[in-house]
Amino acid sequence: MHPYLFHIGSFGIGTYGLMMALAFFAALALAKRQGDLEGLSHEAVTDMAISVLIAGVLGSKALMIIVGLLTPVGGEGHMAFSEIFTIGMLRAGGAIHGGIIAAALVFFWKMRPKAGLPMRKTGDALVPAVALGQAIGRIGCFMAGCCYGTSCDLPWAVTFTNPEARELSGTPLSEHIHPVQLYHFGMNLLICGILILARKKRRFEGQVFSLYFVLEGIGRIIVEIWRGDLDRGAWLGLNWLTTGRLTAFGFIALGVGIWAFSRNRPPFSAPKSAPTTV
Repeated sequence: MHPYLFHIGSFGIGTYGLMMALAFFAALALAKRQGDLEGLSHEAVTDMAISVLIAGVLGSKALMIIVGLLTPVGGEGHMAFSEIFTIGMLRAGGAIHGGIIAAALVFFWKMRPKAGLPMRKTGDALVPAVALGQAIGRIGCFMAGCCYGTSCDLPWAVTFTNPEARELSGTPLSEHIHPVQLYHFGMNLLICGILILARKKRRFEGQVFSLYFVLEGIGRIIVEIWRGDLDRGAWLGLNWLTTGRLTAFGFIALGVGIWAFSRNRPPFSAPKSAPTTV
């Protein structure tokens, strides 16, 4: 595919970076729209979105670094400490679930009372936008060749031929493989649609918020079947328990916990202003 749009000297402007920028603005627009339906201010939603974005970028890289450093020396995917500060690390997208974990932590931190945002309603408004942003970002993965799939003999198999994809992500060249990035794209787009429809029929505030984590976890466990870059960690001595699946199980547990926490709580109501005395 096309990992770079163009080069300025020896520095390449990546397609992945462009798609991530588009993902942010599209997600922000959807978050504002959903926030309007929840009665949230644009300023509050924008502030939260920017905070979550920064946390997501840093968290994605942090999890990638952690997994790389924990991979035994000589193993595929091992990262030396010196590689953390290279240009390649700057260009790398990272592990998306690390970004979601970091973004969730920042979200809950900013939900302190003084933030002035109701947690469950804000979560319901933001998660469709998160899924949309993930979907668009996966197009960037496809263009860059990262997060590639296993061998495939089906009619929709793809073949990467750009040496830069091999150099950046270890993408296998001239081999028919699953377009797993597009599987992720379809999965996240489907999750986004389900969440938007679920809001119209939700029975309690926080239901959409919890549903995102459950669906993302289940979807990731399934799509991981066709991932070819499974050098991203194998935990507890189990080859099938990749980093993606491990965090996916955590997401499902978090979603169930939010559901249990939210289902019997009354809807949020803004505190009434004290009467003004003259």
